[in-house]
Amino acid sequence: MIKDIVFDFGGVLTTIDTERALQRFRDLGVEKPEQYINSYCQKGPFFELENGDIDADEFCRRLGQICNREITFEQAKDAWLGFLVEVHTTLLEHLQTLRGSYRLSVLSNTNPFIQSWALTKDFTPVGKSLADYFDMLFFSYRMHCSKPSSEIYCKMLADGGMRAEETLFVDDSTKNIEAAREVGIRTLLVENGEDWREKLSNALAQYK
Repeated sequence: MIKDIVFDFGGVLTTIDTERALQRFRDLGVEKPEQYINSYCQKGPFFELENGDIDADEFCRRLGQICNREITFEQAKDAWLGFLVEVHTTLLEHLQTLRGSYRLSVLSNTNPFIQSWALTKDFTPVGKSLADYFDMLFFSYRMHCSKPSSEIYCKMLADGGMRAEETLFVDDSTKNIEAAREVGIRTLLVENGEDWREKLSNALAQYK
């Protein structure tokens, strides 16, 4: 029986557009940003930021070195938010019908720039933050580890008081899904931006 449902953030609760983010970093002065950025896992200072190895100020300093000019927090934030095209408020509101029966969490490779927006009332048109929809939030930059490392799943299970076999993880990355399965977590693979309500319902029925 499933007791905990854990959702990825980008691609599952929002639609991701990697090319739009790449263009915003190009506009800042990053040549070939694709060497640092992809849809699921970053490299260089971009990875170090999401892994919690450097903070937002250090990222701005490092990004400034790459761009050969000063980069402010707001400029970096705007570029990072280029990833996120649409917040799926219909899906988020649907989750509230499940909250009495399941604990709901987010497990995301993310960073303080994105969360400085998502954790405010600006996240949705109805003035709710990401935290309003979930019982627990697990962010890579706070946990100092990232998907698809097994460490982040084990940490989540321990910190959240979850049992792997009673946890369903929803993600749009095959690598992340496979890594979760390796530690015994039940999984559901979805597509970037899709309406997964029926898939989720079927998965929960399967594991009853």
